Amino acid sequence: MSDPEISAFDFSGLRATFVNCTLKRSPEPSNTQGLVDISAAIMRKHGVDVQVIRAVDHDIATGVYLDMTEHGWERDEWPTLFARIIDSDILVVAGPIWLGDNASITKQVIERLYAGSSMTNASGQYVYYGKVGGAIITGNEDGIKHCSSNILYSLQHIGYAIPPAADAGWIGEAGPGPSYLDPGSGGPENEFTQRNTTFMTWNLMHLAALLKAAGGFPVGGNQRTEWDAGARFDYPNPEYR
Repeated sequence: MSDPEISAFDFSGLRATFVNCTLKRSPEPSNTQGLVDISAAIMRKHGVDVQVIRAVDHDIATGVYLDMTEHGWERDEWPTLFARIIDSDILVVAGPIWLGDNASITKQVIERLYAGSSMTNASGQYVYYGKVGGAIITGNEDGIKHCSSNILYSLQHIGYAIPPAADAGWIGEAGPGPSYLDPGSGGPENEFTQRNTTFMTWNLMHLAALLKAAGGFPVGGNQRTEWDAGARFDYPNPEYR
């Protein structure tokens, strides 16, 4: 498909949130943000309303409840950030690799997303149903697939739909070395990273558009409110065997 044909796509009406889980507070440059910007620019070009949250810039309490001020913390900005995330059709969790794993901020964000997972939407499904998720990872040692699999598993577990090829990343040589945005790193020129970032971005938009046009994820056998009311959706009842 040529670029003119690609330009015909219009994803206006979709909203996307990128949560950058860098350990660096603004205005310090973030290599993860450099790769986020590529994906966000493609989305914006096709009408998606994009916002980026740098989690470390916010006072996010540690815990697995929606508002940790109700559990002993003096301050917690997560409820405000959660409202922005829950209003989005697309969520991309982005972050660096440290010691071969996701950074502490990434883990914290996943925990706080989990805090809202018992909520339900207007159809009685879990609140993240009908939304799509992706992952972006940066670093200078191996670990992209490990870190992405943790994020994508976590997102699907709480209700996000994961499209094909929903992760992208860049790593340099093993050991200390240049990061993604450093001059001469080769990151921005790396075709593998360019391709995966582009495919991930388009797949997120395509699946989000399909779900939005369908009015969300199909209802049937997956409504928490109905289960709590006694429905069992064809699950075999041992009493009637």
